[in-house]
Formats: sequence, C-alpha cells, structure tokens
Amino acid sequence: MSEHHLRIAPTGTPRATILFVPPLFDEANRSRRTLVLAMRALAADGFTTLLPDLPGQNESLIPLEQVDLASWQSALADVAAPIDGPLIIAALRGGALIDHQANAAAWWRLAPVGGASLLRTLMRARVAADREAGLTSSLDSLQAEAATAPLLLAGNKLSPAMIAQLGGAEVQTVAPLRTVTLGSGADAIAGTPLWLRAEPGEDAAMAKAIAADIAAWSTTCGIS
Repeated sequence: MSEHHLRIAPTGTPRATILFVPPLFDEANRSRRTLVLAMRALAADGFTTLLPDLPGQNESLIPLEQVDLASWQSALADVAAPIDGPLIIAALRGGALIDHQANAAAWWRLAPVGGASLLRTLMRARVAADREAGLTSSLDSLQAEAATAPLLLAGNKLSPAMIAQLGGAEVQTVAPLRTVTLGSGADAIAGTPLWLRAEPGEDAAMAKAIAADIAAWSTTCGIS
C-alpha cells in the first residue's frame, strides 16, 4: 500500500534528494514541525526533500499493531528505490534503526539511538502513566505481556514482533556517513531535544542548522 509522502521541490533542477526518516513513535510528532522547516530551507537551497509516512503512522491506513521494524526497513527502501539522481538519507533518533536497507549516495544521522534504549523510554512512560491512574505495572510485567499480545506504549499499540525486534535493534553501519549530535563542535549542531518535549514544538534555528549541515555534507560527498 502506498503511503503519503510530504515532498517539497526546489525551483529548477534539483541538486539531489534528501529523504528524511523521522524519529519513531511519539517522538516523530514532536519533531515534525522542525523537520518541515528544515525541508523548506533545503528546497530553497536547491534540494528536493521528502518526508514519508511509515506504515501505521500518520495518514497510513495500516494499523500500527500489524507493523514491525523489519517492515519499516523494507518500506523505506521501497520509497528510496525509484528516486532519480543522488539521494541522501537523513535520519533522526530511532529513524537511524531503519535507514540502512535503502540504496543511497550518503547518509546523515542526528542523535541516533538504539532500539533497547528507545523501548525502555516507552515502557517507563507507560509505568509512570499506570501509576498516575492507580495501576501497578513494571518493566518486567510489560515485557511479559508484550510477548503474547500487542502493548500500548505512549499511545502506540505495538505488536509482539515490533517490541521483540526493537529490543534487539542496533544502528547499522553505512557509508559514507555523517553523525551529528546536539551541542557545539565540529560534529554537532545547536538545538533542543524536541523529542523530549511534552508537546510538539519547533526550533527554527535548529531547522536552519540541520539544513546547512546536510547541504555541506552533500558537497563533501561530491554531490553539488
């Protein structure tokens, strides 16, 4: 099934296509506005930018509980396959867990995170929410429940396969790759960890920094 793609094109012939892979689950909603600002900045600099919905996310008609991490990896590779010209994949946070099967000229990652760390964050949020509701749960009890039935974590109903794969998922090696963090220095950009906010927000300065860093990386990779 074809999913919705947000595409922003430049005026004239594009220098390359930047395929954004958003953070996973609830982190995607908190970061989307800033990603769209970065896409617009890159389009103004001559790049085509693409932000696809993953199966089970946003406008997708597929229930999330029918999706696992492997299907997201395949879906992203399918999005990348028909793109003409040079392609750079720009993944944020957990998005870096699903970007390696796609065929690209280069990769760019911001604050990549392992699947086990991401899963613990989701489960701790569920334990805290249960406590506020007067319910008792623990990381162990949730893990046991998730082995046989879909589990609701931060508003996301995740299948046993998704949780099992996420728990063992590591960011894979790709090349050429630039990895950046938030902060200062040669391998960092200034910004705020939007994925930690309670509500969606935006950081216009961070969006410009993301766009500038990706554009500079494309030149380093011989994409002009």
